[in-house]
Amino acid sequence: MPTQQKTLFTKLLKWRYKHISDKNFTHILSILVGLLAGLASVTLKNLTYFISSSLETGIVFSSNQLYFILPILGLTLVYLYVKYIYKEKIEHAVSSILFALSRKKSLIKLKKIYSPLITAPLTVGFGGSVGLLGPAVASGAAISSNLGRILHVNAKTRSLLIACASAGAIASIFQSPIAAIIFAVEVFSLDFTMLSVLPLLLASISGVLTSYFFLGNEVLFKFSLTDNFEIKDTLFYVLLGVGTAIASIYFTKMYFGILNLFKPLKSPKYRLLVGGLAIGIMLYFIPPLYGEGFGFINNLLEGNHLKAIGTTPFDAYKNNIWVVIALLFGLTIFKAVAMTTTFAAGGSGGIFIPTMVMGSALGNVVAKVINHLGLGFSVSESNFTLIGMAGLIAGVLHAPLTAIFLIAEITGGYELFVPLMITASISYLITKNAVDHSIYTRELAESGNLLTHNKDKTVLTLMELDDVIEDNFKVIHPEMTLGDMLLKSVAKSTRNIYPVVDDKKALVGIVLLDDIREFMFNRALYKTTKVETFMHQAPDYIFYGEDDMQKVMQKFQNSGAWNLPVIKKGKYMGFVSKSKLLTAYRRKLINFTE
Repeated sequence: MPTQQKTLFTKLLKWRYKHISDKNFTHILSILVGLLAGLASVTLKNLTYFISSSLETGIVFSSNQLYFILPILGLTLVYLYVKYIYKEKIEHAVSSILFALSRKKSLIKLKKIYSPLITAPLTVGFGGSVGLLGPAVASGAAISSNLGRILHVNAKTRSLLIACASAGAIASIFQSPIAAIIFAVEVFSLDFTMLSVLPLLLASISGVLTSYFFLGNEVLFKFSLTDNFEIKDTLFYVLLGVGTAIASIYFTKMYFGILNLFKPLKSPKYRLLVGGLAIGIMLYFIPPLYGEGFGFINNLLEGNHLKAIGTTPFDAYKNNIWVVIALLFGLTIFKAVAMTTTFAAGGSGGIFIPTMVMGSALGNVVAKVINHLGLGFSVSESNFTLIGMAGLIAGVLHAPLTAIFLIAEITGGYELFVPLMITASISYLITKNAVDHSIYTRELAESGNLLTHNKDKTVLTLMELDDVIEDNFKVIHPEMTLGDMLLKSVAKSTRNIYPVVDDKKALVGIVLLDDIREFMFNRALYKTTKVETFMHQAPDYIFYGEDDMQKVMQKFQNSGAWNLPVIKKGKYMGFVSKSKLLTAYRRKLINFTE
């Protein structure tokens, strides 16, 4: 930035500090972030639509059954972009944002603003079986993070702005502002207070307005609710809740299972080849796996299951309803496989919309089975299609409130609120008991980097071990005499603990001032007694890079020690004192909750 522009920008910031309070400035930024996140979402949708429509009109794939090769071409373009331009591994959108919130002070690289706008349209536009919501949220989060950094807002405000960007992106894509707010609260573990809700509301409204401005009244689901909830169907919605819970557990386990299968393939080229071929084979037999799948959902909602299924090798048998049910159930099974394979092959996208596609297929299958069992039961297939989506969202993402309000807003009313609550709550409760963490949060939880609604755990997660390590201790050696220790270490130290290290700087023990107190004035021992006589093991050890702050706190509690040594790669690094740890915790808690 030129000097003149820097001066002007500095004056602008000073004027802001004098005339606009931090609270009002946050509200202004939340509106701006919502608009920009909405614009990123609209751009993402239009680029994807442009690519997919160009392929549909430019090449006749459907009649020749050749469309299954398109995802391989899209993945190849993504691979070339990542290797020669982006030069970093593509990360899962929401998980990377959560990591930035907990470990990077809400700082996200500038290039993550535009990279999702390139890789996601190439992946989805060419038929990759993933969604656009994750990349839209990732781009909006990067915009808000960098805007906050430029305008010198603190880390806590940047975190709130990232949540606002997520709400703006979701509101823009689904035109569902309430669900967007709830998603930000559930997934980003925000406190549901006016301090957070008002900025989220402003951002969500901005995102919706951006969508209306550029896309008009165009909606993703062209559906009007015609069948109301009937009390006699309650048991069937309970059954659907159980079914979506089982599907959610399967979805989650399949996701991590397939990713683990691809881990031995170290080269991105091999992952691209194997993954691309696998996706092509699945698309050949199950065409609805192609792309995001909104067209598939709309066809099911309209009752046109033949159009939803499309052209398959089993067309001659589609007059049999049980063949249709089997094909739809096949899509339920293979959607998770196709989505994860797209990720493993190097594609970019999100899991939210594939979850909806899988849920819609499962809900429709359950309704068709009930209606054609010959037992005289009749349920609304469109309602079950919608509520199936809610059940999968609640189970897979561990976001039941988001699921309920999203489907309620999509339908334009709350007539299905009761069955939505029944299915979503059952799905969430069963899945939560079977799978502790969602796809978004599992790896972060295992590494101790996950922020939750538990304030104690969140504060400990936000703390850094580096901030509480003290290294002003006088190091001594096992072969050192008592006299040398007193002269060179004790006399020059203000501490009452002395780490004993060997020639390789490995900690072999500690000596406390109390251990040598009764021998300090016995000069006869100065040259004959060595440090190894007095040293002993520490009550416990903190391992740098392995122990998170929760584990550190637990070690202090279990050992009852006031100081514990820190070991990094087998070498002594310093000590952590309980007093400094608790002081740092208190300061972080005050900053987090104020």
